[in-house]
Amino acid sequence: MDNATMKKALHAYVDAFNANDIERLIALFSDEASVEDPVGTPPKTGRKEVEAFYKESISGARLELLAPPRGSYRNAAAITFAVHTEKEGQPIRIDVTDVMTFDSNGKIATMHAYWGPDDIQQL
Repeated sequence: MDNATMKKALHAYVDAFNANDIERLIALFSDEASVEDPVGTPPKTGRKEVEAFYKESISGARLELLAPPRGSYRNAAAITFAVHTEKEGQPIRIDVTDVMTFDSNGKIATMHAYWGPDDIQQL
């Protein structure tokens, strides 16, 4: 997997999320993909669970890239961004780094979101 392909997919991920385009977002994932968001919670596995997770997550949220996507020497890449959303009617920001692996077809195979309670800021 080359870095340009992975970075292009990460930009497409942010664009689809911000456009609230669940079909375009889910199309970036393999059928057997797993999402662990945040790391330490039960993974969502397979297209049906991943789609259900994003349908809930995408509503009312916006991603702001904080740095360009980062590649690797293998099949993994990362993005760091702020999630702008609301909790109990109050605006919040969650600082997140997602690490994704890709299959041989350039689809996202795994997504691990790194953030914890101290990464949430009330605005």
